Amino acid sequence: MQINFLDSINKISPSDWQHLNTSTSPFLRYEFFQALESSASTSKSSGWHPQHLTVTDVKKNVIAIMPMYLKDHSWGEYVFDWAWADAYQKYNLSYYPKLVATLPFTPTPSDKFLSHTTDQNDIFPSLIEHCQQQSINSWHLLYCPEITEDHTDDVYQRNTVQFHWFNRGYHCFDNFVSTFNSRKRKNTRKERLSIANQGITIRRVLAHDVTPIELDFFYLTYQLTYMKRGHTPHLSHAFFKEIFTTMADNILLVIASFQNNDIACALFFYDDSQLYGRYWGCTEHFTNLHFELCYYQGIEFCIEKRLSAFNPGTQGEHKIQRGFEPILTHSYHWIENSGFKSAIKEFCLQEQKQMQYYLQQCQQKLPFKQQDKT
Repeated sequence: MQINFLDSINKISPSDWQHLNTSTSPFLRYEFFQALESSASTSKSSGWHPQHLTVTDVKKNVIAIMPMYLKDHSWGEYVFDWAWADAYQKYNLSYYPKLVATLPFTPTPSDKFLSHTTDQNDIFPSLIEHCQQQSINSWHLLYCPEITEDHTDDVYQRNTVQFHWFNRGYHCFDNFVSTFNSRKRKNTRKERLSIANQGITIRRVLAHDVTPIELDFFYLTYQLTYMKRGHTPHLSHAFFKEIFTTMADNILLVIASFQNNDIACALFFYDDSQLYGRYWGCTEHFTNLHFELCYYQGIEFCIEKRLSAFNPGTQGEHKIQRGFEPILTHSYHWIENSGFKSAIKEFCLQEQKQMQYYLQQCQQKLPFKQQDKT
């Protein structure tokens, strides 16, 4: 087989991508990556230079694809390695560029390696060789399935904990909340009731029906969320405008209004089995509005559409008491510099132990009746 690195999604045919992609995830659709690049959200100027890996056989048929990017920063990845970069800087060494296999700005666990015949472990040596030849200091495979079989000793595993909701055959939201212990059940109902008591109304709009005014309002709230944190938004208005057309079957917008004025938005993606919470923002603050738009509305949507799971995004222990269960995520990392290998390997091993302990602690805080020790 031959491995190539392509600097544009347009150099991969949609038919090859669709043939190899067995996932239903909206974030692995060809149109998602195409919108990222056409809007310049992933580009050399943004620090996300496409370097998509393709594997071809002796007949030049594409038999595997992995979306990858050459990066000169660590923004938008959510598996944080800033401490590694700082350590390099202290020794006047370059940590960047690095090669990253991920869904940009989207910390969603999924198989990033699209193939019917090839195992991603088989390409690890080629990735290492490519980095060495191109003076790339590391490669990183983020939010992928756990690799249970042996792989090279120089590839280190990292773990994080996310909080996901699982549909266990609930027929309505109250049926779901009835599985909570008494205190958490009362708290959840109180939070939801507070929305109506504040005079807030909520509507769900599928992408097909979103108006230009609603799209503009969403993008305003999206920008405000980043600005409040002192950051520039990762994604452009052009990106969202494109996916609202090309991926309309996968997008839900939830909008809150007060006194006939829209005040907040939450954007979701979904497929046949899962809902994915992505972006939220507001122009005015209201009590419990974030919980309602980002979590409770999503749970209701899953129950109504009989979706099996809901991934609301990274971090957030406050999700636990609202019925989101901790799950372990996996990523894999290779480092070129021999002087840092042992330290980074030890860091990863210690982090794995800490994440396992944290997972267990979170499981004990779940609101379900069987967790109630009173």
